[in-house]
Amino acid sequence: MTARQAEIIELIRKEVKPALGCTEPIAVALAVAKAMEIIEDKCEASDSGWRMNEGYAIDIQVSGNILKNGMGVGIPGTGMVGLHIAAALGAVCGKSRYGLEVLNDLDPSSIEQAKNMVARDAVKIGLAETDLKLYVKAEVKARGHKACAVIAKDHDNIVETAFDGQVLTSAGNRSEGEAKESKSTLDYKLTVKEIYEFASTVAYEDIEFILESRTLNLALAKEGLKGTYGLKVGYAINMDANREVFGGDFLCYAMSLTAAASDARMAGCTLAAMSNSGSGNQGITVTMPVIAYSLRYGTSDEQLARALVLSHLIAIHIKGYLGKLSALCGCVIASTGSACGLVYLRGGDYEQICAAIKNMIGNITGMVCDGAKVGCAMKVASGVSSALQSAVLAREGICISEHDGIIEKDIEKTVRNLGRIGSVGMQNTDNMILDIMVCK
Repeated sequence: MTARQAEIIELIRKEVKPALGCTEPIAVALAVAKAMEIIEDKCEASDSGWRMNEGYAIDIQVSGNILKNGMGVGIPGTGMVGLHIAAALGAVCGKSRYGLEVLNDLDPSSIEQAKNMVARDAVKIGLAETDLKLYVKAEVKARGHKACAVIAKDHDNIVETAFDGQVLTSAGNRSEGEAKESKSTLDYKLTVKEIYEFASTVAYEDIEFILESRTLNLALAKEGLKGTYGLKVGYAINMDANREVFGGDFLCYAMSLTAAASDARMAGCTLAAMSNSGSGNQGITVTMPVIAYSLRYGTSDEQLARALVLSHLIAIHIKGYLGKLSALCGCVIASTGSACGLVYLRGGDYEQICAAIKNMIGNITGMVCDGAKVGCAMKVASGVSSALQSAVLAREGICISEHDGIIEKDIEKTVRNLGRIGSVGMQNTDNMILDIMVCK
């Protein structure tokens, strides 16, 4: 393995990881769990029973995008939605060492205790004064003390902790090894060309780990197909009664699997998703169409692994220009990645992968994010449809012209154009969406 290949694999491992529950409320739960651990450590509590004492309070300050994406999404195992219950669970059973799987030790007793916390108004959620899109500050007061944990820029990136006003750790005093974690995606200086060459040539044993995406996200899809979650989008697409509408072909198969996984996850399924760029829904969308093709047409594990690496990295690359949270629906970026993975599995080359990206950007760029919720499964299904359409056209040598809209001849300029629209051009849209949601 070359040094550059090792660096790219480092990026994949940083941005592709298991996540239990929607990552915005999970970030809140993680910050609370860390603050609770500080209180527990400093107060030398012998067990976690003290946590249920009514003499403590939790105050959460979040950025607008965290609030937007945490208001309507199901929290695993609770039958409830929102940041209040997520924060309470972080206090009751969260363990920060689990990262995005902070609620891995969830059980019925913890859920009941967390619901009681919310009922007695022990958790307060407010809007932070920050320009950051991704920001969570959790303060826990107990036994006359106060502990604080701050997450910023990445869903599991704890940048500061404090106890009784004294800073314990901060981004400024991290060790050299820890500083690597704060490296921006853009710092890796990827290009679509390098991503394609990496996915095509890296040793299979060095990327075999990416097949865990299939294990986790396929399990979610199968759970969603039972028809007991959310809007039942995947289940409805897959129903025999609707074959006359959807046809029962590969497009139907890919849409149903991907949407079903989103159905389950957005409605609070207790199975983890393999996330991409801090989002489980994006991880589902970037992988499941590719996995569906592999299942339907029998590709080898190595072919699938290479396609998944390509798909994940394309999404990570584009997401770097947008930031982790934006007014642009992450489904646009994730389904662009899966379009590239589909082109790859169907024998496409670099030029055809570039064509697929341009076709996607010229098609569904305007899809807005109006918060995480069960309705995301419908957007996911639309993204899969566009991905397959773009991939098929690309394989036929058909590409949206550089004279159209925001498409450029150079693929990197095209990607940057999308990033500018989503991060800068749609800022007012983002604010308006949040205003509408908060005032409902």
